[in-house]
Amino acid sequence: MEIKGTGVKSGWLKNMIIKRLYFDKAMSCAGLSQLFDKSIPSIAKAINELIKEGFVIEQGYAPSSGGRRPLMYAINTNAMFILAVAMDQLSARIQLIDLNNNPVAEMATVELKLHNNDDALPQLIRHLNQYVEDSGIQKKKIAGIGIGMPGFINAVEGINYTYLDAGGESLSKYIAKETGITTYIDNDSSLIALAEQKFGIARSQQEVMVINLGWGIGLGMIIDGKIFRGYNGFAGELSHIPLSDNGALCVCGKRGCLEAEASMLVVAEKAEEGIKKGRVTSLKPHNGQSKLMGEDLMEAANQGDQFAIELLTDAGYKIGKALAILIHIMNPANIVLSGRGAKVGKILMAPIQQALHKYCIPRLSSGTELLISSLGFDAELIGAAVLVMENFDKEEKAK
Repeated sequence: MEIKGTGVKSGWLKNMIIKRLYFDKAMSCAGLSQLFDKSIPSIAKAINELIKEGFVIEQGYAPSSGGRRPLMYAINTNAMFILAVAMDQLSARIQLIDLNNNPVAEMATVELKLHNNDDALPQLIRHLNQYVEDSGIQKKKIAGIGIGMPGFINAVEGINYTYLDAGGESLSKYIAKETGITTYIDNDSSLIALAEQKFGIARSQQEVMVINLGWGIGLGMIIDGKIFRGYNGFAGELSHIPLSDNGALCVCGKRGCLEAEASMLVVAEKAEEGIKKGRVTSLKPHNGQSKLMGEDLMEAANQGDQFAIELLTDAGYKIGKALAILIHIMNPANIVLSGRGAKVGKILMAPIQQALHKYCIPRLSSGTELLISSLGFDAELIGAAVLVMENFDKEEKAK
């Protein structure tokens, strides 16, 4: 029996210990014994085997609490690695990271258009295989590939119903077959929510709404400590909340959706239009290259460019109007602004709050705190790594 992707002999209990130490950083034998309802000798035996195999190290004794200090154990962060992939509609970031979520190879950012691109999946596989080859890391040292991507995704079956058609086959299984590495996929916003709950500003919270401010606008919902997916697995489509009947046409075919009114791509398009009309700004035209304009616009706004701030303020107000609906339905304690747009979170905060004051019942909105992610643009990559480790024990347990 082998730990998936590593070639190291193991079993379910040892995989669970590795998984737990990845999330909790350090634990004692007694703590692991209580968590898994296993005897301390059984845990100690598994720990000693993992130390010999190079997966676990002794971290020293816990701080004194009056009694005998327990010996703490931690994961060996370089025992194996995770290939994390963060995709949006226009590009993919590929990063090999250790078990402390730190990079061990230079990140690759590749242009990869998903919409109306039949070659997107072969392109992705070529990039993944090339990246692994260039890293010099043996595949048996890679625990898995975790991929966050936009679209309607069935994470259990590994199918994306919107992009990257694998000919009816499970996308995750297809990529695993073509790369030789176990692969998991999930919606980008769900993974960002997982990252915030496991390692970010919402750590250990059981109920939190996480807004993915990317080229689109996504929502990941943590309810009762788990990702809430709804009946068909597609819950959280905040971007298609209708804000008006006569608004811009959305890619979904409806008019007035939040994404068509306030996404970063739309803000970038408005910036191009404003420049053509002679608006005073430090921004330069990018001739329809919305990604470059979006990045420059956020940077300009943080530098005080009034036109960029005006565009983000308008978008923030519309996002706030959508969040008012979310608050009325979910009554969350916290809403986290995460993803690419977290870098302008302070600028968005004021218009969002203004919209909440206008559209929310005060008794509801007063109990909800808006938070700005500290993970920001890295959240999806970290979430992709979390996805791999969340599934680390699954196949062994099934055996």
